[in-house]
Amino acid sequence: VQLQAYGGGLVQAGGSLRLSCAASGRTFKMYVMGWFRQAPGKEREFVAAINWVVGNTYYADSVKGRFTISRDVAKNTVYLQMNSLKPEDTAVYYCGSSSAIYYSASLYDFWGQGTQVTVSS
Repeated sequence: VQLQAYGGGLVQAGGSLRLSCAASGRTFKMYVMGWFRQAPGKEREFVAAINWVVGNTYYADSVKGRFTISRDVAKNTVYLQMNSLKPEDTAVYYCGSSSAIYYSASLYDFWGQGTQVTVSS
């Protein structure tokens, strides 16, 4: 599975961005798609995940109510709509694929290249 993430950028606090992650290759292996983020000097942390088949969603407490993960099965694409952005959301955002809902980045099998999100105060 090859993943390509895009859509990051610079936004003011309170603004919105939508990230996309397009999948190609052996997409039948995609049971779960997740978004993680990594700020400088910190570990990669879970943001949100979605079950590719049934669409169940999971969120980190820090983004609940502000971020929404969704998927377009026909386009093999997962999205992360980010609203009410805060400076602490600043990080490189990565999409990943795994065989189940995991909150640890080490359990994801495939990763996209990451896209930078910067939120100014």
